Amino acid sequence: MAAAEVANDTQGPPQARQSLLPDYPQMILEAIDALNEKAGSNKSTIAKHIESTHSDLPAAHTTLLSHHLNKMKQSGQIVMLKNNYMRPDPNAPPKRGRGRPPKPKAPLPPGTVVSPPRPRGRPPKDPLAPPKPKTTASTGRPRGRPPKLAKTTPAAAPPPPGEKRGRGRPRKV
Repeated sequence: MAAAEVANDTQGPPQARQSLLPDYPQMILEAIDALNEKAGSNKSTIAKHIESTHSDLPAAHTTLLSHHLNKMKQSGQIVMLKNNYMRPDPNAPPKRGRGRPPKPKAPLPPGTVVSPPRPRGRPPKDPLAPPKPKTTASTGRPRGRPPKLAKTTPAAAPPPPGEKRGRGRPRKV
């Protein structure tokens, strides 16, 4: 029983084992620096280097590596070029975002107080304001479409019995 407890104490809890590992961004940057390839290092070579230097990696190592590579790429810590990751060139200009850059703002004279911008949308109604009297544009007509009037003309008389009408459209004369 005592031997089992001693064996468990040497391994320690999972958090203690993982705390011995440096964080992934640090391991990735160490791997890129150690490999020192001119065109950069791809994901598989970075993974192999990390696996060779650190033996106690988590089971989801490849997923964590992909996640941290993407995160570092988005933040600008590393640059991806032709499926290879490398450190960004310190002399390169910073990467500009998408879209049109904003116009440069003219400097304000000292001592001016900038008011906050107006909020978007319709302004709220003032609850203390007196209600407006309802004004109706009385033109003598009711609102909306006028109703249809009932037909007052009598129905058309039938044609005389001696003349028969043919079927279809009548001929041109």
